[in-house]
Amino acid sequence: MGLFKMLKEDVNVVFDQDPAARTYLEVILTYSGLHAIWGHRVAHACFKRKFFFLARIISQISRFFTGIEIHPGAKIGKRFFIDHGMGVVIGETCEIGDNVTIFQGVTLGGTGKEKGKRHPTLLDNSLVATGAKVLGSITIGENSKVGAGSVVLHDVPNNSTVVGIPGRVVIQDGKKVRKKDLDHHKLPDPVYDRLNHLEKEITHLRKELEEAKGVNQNEY
Repeated sequence: MGLFKMLKEDVNVVFDQDPAARTYLEVILTYSGLHAIWGHRVAHACFKRKFFFLARIISQISRFFTGIEIHPGAKIGKRFFIDHGMGVVIGETCEIGDNVTIFQGVTLGGTGKEKGKRHPTLLDNSLVATGAKVLGSITIGENSKVGAGSVVLHDVPNNSTVVGIPGRVVIQDGKKVRKKDLDHHKLPDPVYDRLNHLEKEITHLRKELEEAKGVNQNEY
């Protein structure tokens, strides 16, 4: 793919994903996520040619201006979208597929000082919501979502939704997750569901206890 075609795709995905985007001039001049991606594409090109120091300088300059830290070694596919982006961290051995979306405060990091592949892989059409942490050499499957604030430490199957700390798969129905569905704040909460279930059980037990007390009092 030619350089200008790739840059144009990077701009067009902003219009596809962000309803606040109005004009090309506004997007090109003011979107920090787009600037971070472009800075990374330059840094990564230098990294592949073993200009490691120059690559790091470019990535740090980009980090200073955008608040988004992407290691120049990370591999990022086409139509990658970072919404807002402040506080995003993407590690060296991350691999990100096509049509992936991440939100502000997301960390794609490692779990220690291990060598080799130590950062996540995000397959095509995946989405990682605000503040989520995806840690270690794990894979987020195609068309899958990671809910806001989740901490994911294990592989996520395709077409799944993960929420919670630690992250748990709560939806896996084989249906494709719509890429443009950005209502990531409406994902299920398994902890709340469990607490709600326990509360109903306690209410039921209290009712049975009161009925048993009433029977005993009538006997006397």
